[in-house]
Amino acid sequence: MGTWRRLLLFGGASLRACGGACVPLGGGRVLVWGRQFSGAESETLKQRRTQIMSRGLPKQKPIDGVKQVIVVASGKGGVGKSTTAVNLALALSANDSSKAVGLLDVDVYGPSIPKMMNLKGDPELSQSNLMRPLLNYGIACMSMGFLIEETAPIVWRGLMVMSAIEKLLRQVDWGQLDYLVVDMPPGTGDVQLSVSQNIPISGAVIISTPQDIALMDAHKGAEMFRKVHVPVLGLVQNMSVFQCPKCKHKTHIFGADGARRLARTLDLDILVRMPLTVVASPVLEHRLWTRRLSSHGSRA
Repeated sequence: MGTWRRLLLFGGASLRACGGACVPLGGGRVLVWGRQFSGAESETLKQRRTQIMSRGLPKQKPIDGVKQVIVVASGKGGVGKSTTAVNLALALSANDSSKAVGLLDVDVYGPSIPKMMNLKGDPELSQSNLMRPLLNYGIACMSMGFLIEETAPIVWRGLMVMSAIEKLLRQVDWGQLDYLVVDMPPGTGDVQLSVSQNIPISGAVIISTPQDIALMDAHKGAEMFRKVHVPVLGLVQNMSVFQCPKCKHKTHIFGADGARRLARTLDLDILVRMPLTVVASPVLEHRLWTRRLSSHGSRA
C-alpha cells in the first residue's frame, strides 16, 4: 500500500507531531501526516475494513425449493422491465419444459405481473400458512397486486414496504423451482438492497431503452449489483427499433447504438434487442427470448 496521507486544516493554529510538517495555506495551516504501511499491515487493514462494513448486514438464506434466482432490473422506470421479466420466465419454460419456473413481482408500489399474466384472485394458504402462487401459462406467480384491489394505491413508508418484501420472499410456498425470475422496481434503493442481501442471486439482467437518459440509469443499476456482488448477466435493449406494419421501414426512434456502447463500457453482452411492436399480449414476445436461450445454452 502506498503512503497514507491525512490533510487536516487548522485555523491559524500551529501543530507539529509525529514527524508532521505544517504548511501555510490561506491563513491557516495544513498538517501533513505520512506513514508507510508494510504488506502485512495493509492486508490486516483490508480485513478489518471488510469486517466493519459487513456488520449489521443480513445473512443470505436461499428461498426454500428455489434453485436459481434471476433478477430483472432497470435504473429507469418505463423501459419494459416487467414485460421483459414475463418474457424471460416464459422463454425459460419454453426452452426446457422439464424446468419449473416462477415469477415474483417485488415492485410493491406498481405491481404489473397480475395484469401481464392475466391473473386475479387471492392466494390460497398452505397447511404451513404460506401463500400459494397463482398459476398461468405454466408459470407460478406471486405479486403484491394479488393482495390489494387493482386500483388501490399503496401509500406506505419504507418499513412497511420492507416488511412486505420479507413476506414475499419468505412466506410463499413455491414448491420446487428451477428458476425464479424476480421483477424488481426501478431504481437502486431499499428494495434492491434488501433482495440482494437476503437471498443468493444467480445473476441480474439489466433492461434499458436506447436513450441516453435511460442508459445513464441502467449504468447505475449495473454498478449497484456489482457492489453487492451480484453477477450481471448482460443488457437487454428494449424498444430498439420500430418497423412500420405497412411499408416495413425500420426506424430507430430512440437511437441505435446506446446499449452497445454501454455494454462495451461495462464489459457485458447484449442478451437481446427487443423491437418496438404492437402485440396483443406481452407473452407473444417470448419467442425472441426462446431463440436466444436455445442458441446460447440458457446463459440468461
